Amino acid sequence: MSDVPGAPADLLRSLTRAERLLSRRLGAVLADDAISIEAWRVLCLLADGQGHPMSEVSAEASLPPGTLTKLVDQLVDRNLVFRRIDPIDRRRIRAYLTARGRREHARMDERVRASIAELGIVELGSAVLGTAESSSAHVPPAADLVSQLDDLIGRLDPARRQDPARRDDPARRDDRVDAGAAGGPHR
Repeated sequence: MSDVPGAPADLLRSLTRAERLLSRRLGAVLADDAISIEAWRVLCLLADGQGHPMSEVSAEASLPPGTLTKLVDQLVDRNLVFRRIDPIDRRRIRAYLTARGRREHARMDERVRASIAELGIVELGSAVLGTAESSSAHVPPAADLVSQLDDLIGRLDPARRQDPARRDDPARRDDRVDAGAAGGPHR
């Protein structure tokens, strides 16, 4: 720890420690379902129902492409995820949650939110995590914390600042995967 409060080393140490401890806590919650933190990240991204290119899933889940492919294969085997060829760019594969994957994600999400609520972090508007009335002035709403962290990530990662439409640009070769890896829906 630095002798100067608020030094960059303090920020790095605090963020790293918080991430590790939160991952350990949520890992214990997800262990009952044999879901890893990495798999949870993938399920959360896919929960929006839009389907995402594998390169985007890789970046958002902080996993190298090879590791992601193995993880998604496991989720496909468990009937939580399926892959489809992108209807606009047939060289691309998009991943989606199956109906079972949506149900399982919703069920696990409740347990994860309850575990986070036990930490005293209040998410505004959420019946599971409490309401604004139950928050005190010294406990920041989770949305504020997430917003500040997203802003920090945006400042540190120039790729996150790109126009979202550019991320789906078919001219970008890193989003393409072998179309043979695409499987049909597993419901």
